[in-house]
Amino acid sequence: MGKASRTKREPDRRARIAAQREAERRRGQRKRIYLAGGSVLVVAIIAIAFVIFKGSGSSTSGASNGPTGSALAKVTSEVTGVPASVTDKIAGGGVAADQFIPGSKIASAASTTGAYFATVNGKALTANGKPEFLYMGAEYCPYCAAERWSMISALSRFGTFTGLTTKHSSSTDVDPNTPTWTFYGSKYTSNYISFTSVEETTNIPNGSGGYTTLQTPTSAQALLGQTYDSTGSIPFIDIGNKYVEVGNLQPYGPQLLTGKTWAQVATTLSQPTSTIAQGAIGNANYLTAAICAQTGNLPATACTPTIKGLESNLAKA
Repeated sequence: MGKASRTKREPDRRARIAAQREAERRRGQRKRIYLAGGSVLVVAIIAIAFVIFKGSGSSTSGASNGPTGSALAKVTSEVTGVPASVTDKIAGGGVAADQFIPGSKIASAASTTGAYFATVNGKALTANGKPEFLYMGAEYCPYCAAERWSMISALSRFGTFTGLTTKHSSSTDVDPNTPTWTFYGSKYTSNYISFTSVEETTNIPNGSGGYTTLQTPTSAQALLGQTYDSTGSIPFIDIGNKYVEVGNLQPYGPQLLTGKTWAQVATTLSQPTSTIAQGAIGNANYLTAAICAQTGNLPATACTPTIKGLESNLAKA
């Protein structure tokens, strides 16, 4: 698979994760027995729980451990404000041309590579009279973790996010604890495009080999996912029902972000020669090109000559 997370996990993987979590549960039980007589320690546990609750930004969303306050504001500003001079210099970021396919090749791409950017010819997907950018993912998913950096960069060229908070991907999946964001609880406004996000689960294990449910796709959203990727991979992106991206466009992926802090990733995005910027912004530029293709290349600040050039690289339906 390597480039997108499957919503249905293999039985042996489920069993391994379940066994790990059962061992963790038993260790936790023993620890609670040892601490039962210490009222001071009970108070400390309550205080720690309160800190975790505050860090998550929500009682239902997953654990964060990312920046807060002024540090969060700085990171947000950096990821949403990558200069056009940088994005134009990066252009396609070395994304391989064979990842752009017509819709007729989705089935083969889904089964072989697990990631692709397809041109489709479905009924226009709109919301509030504007092309709709639909994202379906999950907070545990490392590939979604990587993709959010690109999505935030691309969408910020057409509008404004408020309420973005940081998260990390699962600690037990590949590329564990990848620094990222969550769209849960955020708001996006734009004169050019509507953005709809569905974060299906948190990054908190549910004790049954999966993760705690956060949001559920509507039947129409689920149908789009089934239509263009029957394997159920995430991240899944549908831009106006004219372009679909599943997974990350190589060479970009969570492996580039593992072990980095949010601040390190955010700062690197404005360094056009860095590997992270080449991957994340290259991916973002193709998302931007797909949006521009549906907005009449507006606004000009987003749909630069470089971005218009990338539009010609998108496969024909």
